[in-house]
Amino acid sequence: MGTVETRLAELGLTLPEVAAPVAAYVPAVRNGDQVLTSGQLPMVKGKLEHTGKVGAEVTAEEAKALAQICALNALAAVKSVIGDLDLVEQVVKVVGFVASAPDFTGQPAVVNGASELLGQVLGEAGVHARSAVGVAVLPLDAPVEVEIQVRVRSTS
Repeated sequence: MGTVETRLAELGLTLPEVAAPVAAYVPAVRNGDQVLTSGQLPMVKGKLEHTGKVGAEVTAEEAKALAQICALNALAAVKSVIGDLDLVEQVVKVVGFVASAPDFTGQPAVVNGASELLGQVLGEAGVHARSAVGVAVLPLDAPVEVEIQVRVRSTS
């Protein structure tokens, strides 16, 4: 087990299996020294943890925890491409989408669930640029979706 997965274990977390795509795409692709993930939903063992809009059926606190699950799924997708999360040099960008009730404006706090997890697990390499966007609806009525872009070290 590498350093990143050891940190996950110290936090009481385990890297899940890569979430199966729900449409015609792959979980992640590598382009040179970059790995870009597809949007990751808060899937646990093949099922969404919650559905609904944040600020209505889902609280901001619940959504923040769901964003953490999305980040774990994104890390699993990255690992599926590079084999070892210790090769991650930097999380370059995080984009979080929050299915929001019309009056909900706390998207940044929700996406902090993903950002804080990446910082805890990757340290300085987890510091990133970010967008947190409120949307009307997400696939499968998920409350949150997160995608990440990372720079990785070459293995050659």
